[in-house]
Amino acid sequence: SGLLIRLQTSAPTIRTLSSSNSFSQNIPSCLWKLGRLNHIAIAVPDLEKAQSLYKDVLGAQVSETVALPEHGVYTVFVELGNTKLELLHPLGEKSPIASFLQKNKTGGMHHICIEVDDIKAAMEELKKKKIRILSEEPKIGAHGKPVIFLHPKDCQGVLVELEQA
Repeated sequence: SGLLIRLQTSAPTIRTLSSSNSFSQNIPSCLWKLGRLNHIAIAVPDLEKAQSLYKDVLGAQVSETVALPEHGVYTVFVELGNTKLELLHPLGEKSPIASFLQKNKTGGMHHICIEVDDIKAAMEELKKKKIRILSEEPKIGAHGKPVIFLHPKDCQGVLVELEQA
């Protein structure tokens, strides 16, 4: 009879666990959806040294340096099998990377970039959900596609870039 009591008391737990599967079905669908991780951006104080690390030491395919004056950065992309690293270096005194490097002298992770299938719909919905977007309109990013940045205080301390896929 002790076994029967244990089985009876565990039955509600099993029912509770199986009913939790329906939780995901109650999530409203978005008009847009997240895609793959496009890149992780790393601010670097010495761009040539960083390029050399990834190319000469680690053997990665590394792009040429590209200046993006509208973003205040030089960019270099490091190709990985499933994503990229974006090396960022300040371009001009008002560069957001310059201020980042003042606080982080040796550099470090700056942001992550995730692709979305509809950046305008993402902006509308995120604004409704009180997620701050750091620009009124998308800007053209390093890949020639529209991008926006989400405020890190609204994204668990991470600066998130969304890029139109």
